[in-house]
Amino acid sequence: MIVSQTRGLSPALSHRNALVLAHVAAVLFGLTGILGALIQADASVITFGRAAFAVLALGLVALLQRRALFRGLDRRRAAVLLFTGAMLAAHWVTFFIAVKIGGVAIATLGFASFPAFIALLDCLAFNERIRLREWLLLALVSLGLVLVVPSFDLLDQGTLGLLWGLASGLSFALLAIANRRWASGLKAVQVAFWQNLVVAVLVLPVALENLVGQGLQTADWIYLALLGVFCTGLSQYLFVKSLKGLAARSAGMILALEPVYAIACAWVLFAEAPSLRMLAGAGLIILATLLSAWGKPASERMT
Repeated sequence: MIVSQTRGLSPALSHRNALVLAHVAAVLFGLTGILGALIQADASVITFGRAAFAVLALGLVALLQRRALFRGLDRRRAAVLLFTGAMLAAHWVTFFIAVKIGGVAIATLGFASFPAFIALLDCLAFNERIRLREWLLLALVSLGLVLVVPSFDLLDQGTLGLLWGLASGLSFALLAIANRRWASGLKAVQVAFWQNLVVAVLVLPVALENLVGQGLQTADWIYLALLGVFCTGLSQYLFVKSLKGLAARSAGMILALEPVYAIACAWVLFAEAPSLRMLAGAGLIILATLLSAWGKPASERMT
């Protein structure tokens, strides 16, 4: 998942086509949890496979675009990429654990709390003042999570899944803040390539151990390839492409609908029908995410 600034792109894409690309990107991001549920493997294997296939795809893109992946790298930026790669690994592992334990809807809604974590971390770590919009965001997310949680029993699978989803949101918030503050001067393809490479290296030992013990079916490898190439590489490309015909704020609001697509797909494919209480909580969390996207000048994100 990447967060970066995009400027100076030529408005060569029509508004309608840009809207289509942004919604396709949001659907692909939403399918992350679906594919994670379909793959019969643990979170470390899914994370490694996603990162490995993404590295191959991004490396090919960099080669075709003749982008030097080492250009602009120094010790400080390498350290930032190492840290953000570790946060991306933590984000993906905790997200897929949440999917396996609590289901796609719970995991996605837990992750969708990340704007609230960003506001809190900016306040606590960087002494940024929380404005009225951020207080509203925190209140909506908190109330939404109270409604979404099945019970307050830590032995409940749904509750555990939501907690892992919140851990996914927290790690993504750390990733987003680090990218925004310290990863400037690097191209998006560079950042994505090196972060995914760090993810693959970090989880490789655990993933190999689990692969030896469990093995993967042919279908699992296909799902991993789809997850890495389409839900990571292609979705990022489509979103950046959509910014040629959309304001970044508008594109961000479309991506804020990612939980809607994820919950709808889980409902159709896995019969994970949400209760009225969960739908109400989901509505509050999605509203908070939309408000957050509306208030940001530019952002792009990948799950």
